[in-house]
Amino acid sequence: MNHSPKHPGANIIPIHGKAPKIHETAFIAPGATIIGDVEIGAGSSIWYNCVVRADVFTIRIGERTNVQDGSVLHCDPPRPGDEEGSPLVIGDDVLIGHMAMVHGCTIADRGFVGLGAIVMNKAVIGSDAMLAAGAMLTERKVMGDRELWAGRPAKKLKELSDAAIMGMKVGVAHYAENARHHTSAVRDAFSD
Repeated sequence: MNHSPKHPGANIIPIHGKAPKIHETAFIAPGATIIGDVEIGAGSSIWYNCVVRADVFTIRIGERTNVQDGSVLHCDPPRPGDEEGSPLVIGDDVLIGHMAMVHGCTIADRGFVGLGAIVMNKAVIGSDAMLAAGAMLTERKVMGDRELWAGRPAKKLKELSDAAIMGMKVGVAHYAENARHHTSAVRDAFSD
């Protein structure tokens, strides 16, 4: 296991000849585990006790995206009848709430996944769209841009207002700033 000096206390684990590629400005919290063919962009943050496991296919996370505490991210490989597989593709400025389960789907720039929500293989969350807390977006469901979906299984409730979308942008900025504070706090804690 590689406890990287850049990410003290985090588990950065290569597998099958693939090592995670993490931008130097990303924050990986202690207790987070990043495995395999993962790429994490500039200014993104993976918070405490998250698992980002790309042992069977690819996970791509854009810039300034945050994956909050306890979330699990995974993917599915190509197989007969599903030759393209289910990679996990997450855009820029995405908010993924605490304890979310995000699997083999696509989340466009500025998408939002609420606390404890589940997103399944080949589902799509559009730009500026919000999956409500506790919702389950089932396989191959597509949320359009600026839509709010809720429930298990999730269904469209309404179009999001400009104020709601501004609130998500404020959340992204908050997490980017908070990650900088945690980066300093973690370095201090692990330097003793």
